[in-house]
Amino acid sequence: MPALGLGVFQSAPEQTAAAVETALQVGYRHIDTAAAYGNERQVGEGIRRSGIDRADVFIETKVWPSDYGYDETLHAWEKSTRKLGVEQLDLLILHQQAANLFDRTIAAYRALETLLADGRVRAIGVSNFTPAAIDRLMDAATVVPAVNQIELHPYHSQPATQKADAALGIVTQAWSPIGGITFYPGPWGDERRNVMQDDTIAAIAAAHGKTPAQVMIRWHLQQGRSAIPKSTNPGRIAENFDVFDFDLASDELARIDALDTGRESGPDPDRVFGEQMLFPIPED
Repeated sequence: MPALGLGVFQSAPEQTAAAVETALQVGYRHIDTAAAYGNERQVGEGIRRSGIDRADVFIETKVWPSDYGYDETLHAWEKSTRKLGVEQLDLLILHQQAANLFDRTIAAYRALETLLADGRVRAIGVSNFTPAAIDRLMDAATVVPAVNQIELHPYHSQPATQKADAALGIVTQAWSPIGGITFYPGPWGDERRNVMQDDTIAAIAAAHGKTPAQVMIRWHLQQGRSAIPKSTNPGRIAENFDVFDFDLASDELARIDALDTGRESGPDPDRVFGEQMLFPIPED
């Protein structure tokens, strides 16, 4: 799996194909999507429009909890491959741990194991799983997840989850790797901080002649994580890929690590999945 990929969360369907095409022409070879994003079809279109051979593109997608269950997850694979226009997925992961529905989560993962054994997927994994959820899963699973995709950026680096993943040989993959989807509460009242405007990261970026986003992506890659920054802007897509010509010093990595607040900004992974969250994934 290429460590750096393009994410398409919240990319409008009408913008997704062009973003994917641009990314592949820039040099990306890893695209991350999900059934719940509603843009798998456009991801497939962008791959075809790029002219890059399918065998050279790593496609990752996710099963939403409404499709958890053994037979349901097998059918989710059918829906995703049909929309993407491919016969095999490179990585298929469970989108949420859905802790209050964990029997269905386990059944879904068993379906992933079947798809892996049958060669319909090349690798399987999970997303938004806490260490406790990984432990629960491994009590029933036979295949260790290849990837755990979690919220991870300098203000929320989740060291305990990274450590638990590493102990099992699971690659930690960062969504919102540059903190782009959220603003973070500051220490006083309504003051807000955005990791893209952090003074420490700005200083490191200036020292290398790079942008804050490039520094954060480099931080992920040098520490052995996968990162999937999202953009539909051609210039930003290219900028986010231009991170292979510099290295961060160990003290710079440590300074970024020290920015962790211990506070998530995205949804709580342990939240209850009620019926309103189990929206159906369309067939087409």
